[in-house]
Amino acid sequence: MIDDLDEKYEVFVDLLDSRTPEDAVKALETFRVEDRVIQQIIERHEQRVIEIREMEEPRAVVLDNRYTWYTGPRSQDKCWPALVKQLEGSGWKWDPAIESLDAASTRVVSLLSHPREKLFATRGLVVGYVQSGKTTNFTAVMAKAADRGYKLFIVLAGIHNGLRRQTQKRLVQQLVEQNPTRWTQLTDLDRDFVPPANAASFFGRTNKTHVLCVVKKNATVLRKFADWLASASDYLADCPALIIDDEADQATVATKSINPLILEILGTLPKSAYVGYTASPFANLLIDPSAEDLYPKDFVVNLPKPVGHFGTEVLFGRYALDGEDPEDVDDGYDMIRTVPDSDVERVRPLKRVDVEGFVPEITDALRDAIHYFWLSTAARRVRGTGVPHSTMLVHTSVNTVVHQRFRAPLQNLRSELLAELRAGVVSDELRELWEKEITRVPAESFGEQTLEFKALLPELAGVVDDCRIIMDNSSSEDRLDYESGPVVAIAVGGNTLSRGLTLEGLAVSYFVRAVSAYDTLLQMGRWFGYRDGYADLPRIWMTEELQDWFRHLSTVEAEMRRDIDVYMTEDKNPQTFAVRLRTHPALRVTAAAKMKDAVPAASAYGGQRVQTRYFHLDNDWLLSNQRAADELVKRALATGRLDPPSDEGRHVVRGVHSDDVLKFLSSYQFHEKSQECDSGLLTKYIEKRRKSGALREWNVAVVGNPVDAAPGPYTFAGQLTTGRVVRAQLGPAEPGTSRSVDRSTADIKTLMSRRDAAIDLTGDTRRFDEEQIKRARLDQLPETGLLVLYPIDRVSQPAPGRKSRAPLNAKVDVIGVGLVFPQPGVDSAVEWDYISADLSKIDIEVEDFTALGAPAE
Repeated sequence: MIDDLDEKYEVFVDLLDSRTPEDAVKALETFRVEDRVIQQIIERHEQRVIEIREMEEPRAVVLDNRYTWYTGPRSQDKCWPALVKQLEGSGWKWDPAIESLDAASTRVVSLLSHPREKLFATRGLVVGYVQSGKTTNFTAVMAKAADRGYKLFIVLAGIHNGLRRQTQKRLVQQLVEQNPTRWTQLTDLDRDFVPPANAASFFGRTNKTHVLCVVKKNATVLRKFADWLASASDYLADCPALIIDDEADQATVATKSINPLILEILGTLPKSAYVGYTASPFANLLIDPSAEDLYPKDFVVNLPKPVGHFGTEVLFGRYALDGEDPEDVDDGYDMIRTVPDSDVERVRPLKRVDVEGFVPEITDALRDAIHYFWLSTAARRVRGTGVPHSTMLVHTSVNTVVHQRFRAPLQNLRSELLAELRAGVVSDELRELWEKEITRVPAESFGEQTLEFKALLPELAGVVDDCRIIMDNSSSEDRLDYESGPVVAIAVGGNTLSRGLTLEGLAVSYFVRAVSAYDTLLQMGRWFGYRDGYADLPRIWMTEELQDWFRHLSTVEAEMRRDIDVYMTEDKNPQTFAVRLRTHPALRVTAAAKMKDAVPAASAYGGQRVQTRYFHLDNDWLLSNQRAADELVKRALATGRLDPPSDEGRHVVRGVHSDDVLKFLSSYQFHEKSQECDSGLLTKYIEKRRKSGALREWNVAVVGNPVDAAPGPYTFAGQLTTGRVVRAQLGPAEPGTSRSVDRSTADIKTLMSRRDAAIDLTGDTRRFDEEQIKRARLDQLPETGLLVLYPIDRVSQPAPGRKSRAPLNAKVDVIGVGLVFPQPGVDSAVEWDYISADLSKIDIEVEDFTALGAPAE
């Protein structure tokens, strides 16, 4: 009976290739299969469906009424097994790489519509990481969709020829060449879409091949394709089509020519599944969901971060999210080097009118970056590991004239060093640079071999000699070509290098490009990706401002992904939730036109702890905050109850009236970058909670060190004395000194410890995690807030070994503030600095793209 059931189940699964599940059941009934056996078959199928729906990775938010028809590859499949074989041949291992790809692509395909449905118009979004293998994921999705009967495959491959060609090459290698008799190509490596004769012949019943078209998002190209497709409209009724939009946030959203053409193409296809792929989905998540547009109404899939991937968080660190202990959030690898602000005007014109006469200079920082690139390439040759290519990116401007002006200075630097090396002259500058870098980033930490400077010398001259200087932009003939053997290149460019294109063996980036939006900034990070065999060697040179922006962006990205994960577990779908995107005072989330349908998103402080991490180093600003803290302590001691003194320098005053806390919030100055520490929002929130009887009483704590401990005592209001605490700021000291780089703003990242957040709770809370502290506060002090003051030593010398930290070096001591809010039953939301898509109209039942309308290149 078991064997008989297995055989019948296999028949049922075979039927699913040409029928929907409902029709497959009806077919079993016509075969006179017993009702009891049919029920067992359905239960087995539903169990597999549940396994797919409840996969841990990738996480997804899915429209309620979507059924799961695809349950994984079958033995008779052709395209997916061939892709697996090709990947294995190129070095992929089943565990974990191919196994993870199999699971992720199965999840995405399961969310498409069954190709045998009469009509469908699926809209989905897959969120990956920059340079993380999104192309391989959508190739796997295409392979599995082809195995199940999808006919037409349209890939919208960015806006530049380089990315279109790279995508076409990958798909040909991994799909077409593996099954050449099963595919027909409408485009090739060197040719974008040109309408072939007799469009209907590609879609008639006699043509059993899959049709592949890889096109740029260019108005002329898309117009020709739309017209050609429309000419075959009578033959498209039984043509299930999968449209993959690579870099889906670029040119697709809110553009006058590209967006309508994509919608026109989709409208021509009775059976269409549109799936956008991007690592920066900010624009896509802000589309008006009620409009006939490309909002991902059916599903949003959050691809897991691949093992060994270098992303924003790994390189730049990030800030703690709600509920996280900042001490548990890493600062990122020590691979970022600072370009002084004074260098910027020497490597790119600050105004458009200055372009004509501008001649870039090889500054000290740029020289270090180039020298390090050659040294690290020599190290990779000695090791003999990783990809054979080695690339450096120089990205200072979008202007092609500026790119061309870099050629002579870079060639001169290369010629000078090559002449010295051939003459046997090795400068101390090179030796000191290498030794400093391998000390700051030890190779052993990444499982790599440490190489002394002398080990590099036999390879160094050859590296410099092999190095090409390439101007890769829309106006040049130069292009990075990795198909003709190992490449060593310094690539100077702009937009052609900033989207989708993979820079093979990227080791060093020099980046001072001015940008104004999250998505643009994130996509320009070509340094994200995999660095197998040289994980210790990548370096990035950029300004401190850009470092701060990327750290903020890393936080936005983590928060956005967490929103998707959270809503997946709360029975939400893309039309009942909107991912919040935290804003930044100096950056737009995306281009203004793409944000026209966004609305402010609400957040609340209940159950959170917020803390100051940014401080102006202005003397008057700091003294003003000292006075505000003194006044609060003075009022608290006069009206509250002081706990018995602690030898550790920790004091708690209980029963402080909320009016005193509000007065403090009105006088203490929070830094404008500390968005969660906004006096107005905090005050508004406290006042709302007071109306319901909560937060009328506060505990005020002072957290310091023992009075007799270094760095010395601090007295609040002439009455309460404790020892100052040390909070060094982010950012390394100047090389060879203990002095910090001159800054007007300090970022200490973490002020409060988990223990501090429980200072007014009774019992032994030292080993409590965040959730245990929340529960204890809810039990003990459910309506009482906590405000903590920290006297921070003005010097705050970092501990030995903290290479990513620098002294605070303020003129006076700094007052830090933390607030802890109890979790209420129903919270009082306030308008915080977030935006999201506007869902109010749903019925529940600056990149310049003007050139995209020009003729195709």
